[in-house]
Amino acid sequence: MSLYEVRLPKMGESVLEATLNNWLVQPGEKVEMDDGIVEVSTDKVDTEIPSEVSGVLIEQKFAEGEVVKVGEVMAVIQVDDGAPDVLSSTEDNTGVETDSPIAEESIPGLPVEDQKLQQTKGKQSTTDRFYSPLVKNIARKEGISQEELDRIPGTGKNGRLTKDDLLDFLKNRGQSTPATAPKQESKPKKQTIVPAGNDRVIPLDRMAKIIASHMIDSVHTSAHVQSFIEIDVTRIVQWRKRIKDDFLMRTGEKITYTPVFMNAIAKVIREYPMVNIQFDGENIIVKNDINLGMAVALPDGNLIVPVIKNADHLSIMGMVKEVNRLAKAARDNKLNPDDISGGTYTVTNVGSFGSITGTPIINQPQVAILALGAIRKVPAVIETPEGDVIGIRHRMIVAHSYDHRVINGALGGQFILRLKEVLENFDDSQEI
Repeated sequence: MSLYEVRLPKMGESVLEATLNNWLVQPGEKVEMDDGIVEVSTDKVDTEIPSEVSGVLIEQKFAEGEVVKVGEVMAVIQVDDGAPDVLSSTEDNTGVETDSPIAEESIPGLPVEDQKLQQTKGKQSTTDRFYSPLVKNIARKEGISQEELDRIPGTGKNGRLTKDDLLDFLKNRGQSTPATAPKQESKPKKQTIVPAGNDRVIPLDRMAKIIASHMIDSVHTSAHVQSFIEIDVTRIVQWRKRIKDDFLMRTGEKITYTPVFMNAIAKVIREYPMVNIQFDGENIIVKNDINLGMAVALPDGNLIVPVIKNADHLSIMGMVKEVNRLAKAARDNKLNPDDISGGTYTVTNVGSFGSITGTPIINQPQVAILALGAIRKVPAVIETPEGDVIGIRHRMIVAHSYDHRVINGALGGQFILRLKEVLENFDDSQEI
């Protein structure tokens, strides 16, 4: 008889915790391998955590609505397979540091639960700073108060305190007063609004709150500027009209304009790699992979951004299949963590809502985002050997938002000028 610990796995890039939404299996109930045990939500996706063994669920470590950190034990399953006494679902795949129960300092005479309460009592942080379990364990052993911990400068991302920072502090402890931790950027004060008698109050759901916070953080981080260009997509419109019915009959897939545009955007990014970067305030990281984020509107009005991995390696056919797969999974709430992680550049189709253009906000930590406007029939000047004539053309306006800290107007404009050239010279004789 063995016990299997179900831990929260790594849920994607930079995701450190998740909210437990719903238990799918109750204590005493049998669970089969690959059966969903619990539904969790992160700031990027909702997903089910499956069981890697068959057995009986004997304990739930968290209640619905509680926050679980990556690597923490969520449940225990009793497995009758002759395996070792305790197995863990995340011995190799969490990618995070976790406290070992053996390393916990026990307090004689107190039950285990009371010991945990005693160890954390009086140590509530007054800041929004994140501390890893390893850092907190070292601080507890060295007798560092929470107030003292909050004052230690951190060299990690967003001022995070690393193990090395804490060890360096301990070497010099008592020799000087610790420096004050980096000042956190002040956030706008919440505006108090009193609804009138007939007003309807609609609380934001969890995803809407996350999106709102993400947008504000992006505006505070990047220096947003925009460049605009108008593109004649008549060839693409006529080509799609010619092949779409036969394509649907042959492949069972609908072909929209999105995969054609995504295919062209990925090729142009390969020519202009400095739009496919990240910036930490001091260093530019040029991303080798071109992973295109594709903003998708959900039925509840929220947006999510699934990611097309290695988009520059896909043909138009491959792009059609991937765009359709991700769009359907998003609408059905069946995206997995990998589907929404690792994006390096984002595209949003504001034209699908009838807008002729827009000024999108950058999806951090990326540095640029492209908005595709509505395709419209417009009168246009057409140059011919016999002279200029007026004709009806299909055109769309593309808006390029980028971070002016690292992308100047020349690069931002050259990128969409090259995209215009690629799309306007589309080979409308090709078959797929």
